[in-house]
Amino acid sequence: MYRTRLFAVRHARAFEWLYVRLERAMVALDPLFARVGYARIEPPVAAIERVTKGLLFDCKMCGQCVLSSTGMSCPMNCPKQLRNGPCGGVRPGGYCEVKPQMRCVWVLAWDGAARMKDGGTIHDVQPPVDRSLEGSSSWLRVSREKAARLREARDAPRTTIAKAFPGARANEPSAAPLAPEPSSAVRTGDGR
Repeated sequence: MYRTRLFAVRHARAFEWLYVRLERAMVALDPLFARVGYARIEPPVAAIERVTKGLLFDCKMCGQCVLSSTGMSCPMNCPKQLRNGPCGGVRPGGYCEVKPQMRCVWVLAWDGAARMKDGGTIHDVQPPVDRSLEGSSSWLRVSREKAARLREARDAPRTTIAKAFPGARANEPSAAPLAPEPSSAVRTGDGR
């Protein structure tokens, strides 16, 4: 597992590319997932995610994946499970103080982030781990949240107008009769 983690960090840019495509596909499938029901979709997607990410990143299925922000190095592999940078005990050469044979997860994270196109997200502060999400699919959760934000942005102009004029429908008919055209707008037979 450790060797595949190192492989993932060395090829962080390729995995970033794959993650972006996977996220787009899952967002596009949101209407289908919603129709079938997210509760029904969760077990098979979580199983696929567990196997895939387990093999490639030694994933611990925390339910709040930050691989795309940490250079494809999972911070849950840190013996201290630090989500926002290394502890003060990193040994010379970038090795872990708890497991001296292992490179520090955060040293690997910075290396992987440097290889990524959007590696600057490593500077973002990550929230603490919500243990209630352990074992759930972060792919499904993230894509569902992104699809909801896209829907909200798409529907914003319509809902803004509706909120601005809440009583308009009750007071006015939905279609008003057309007013007669002004004579200056009506074409005459001589082409003017």
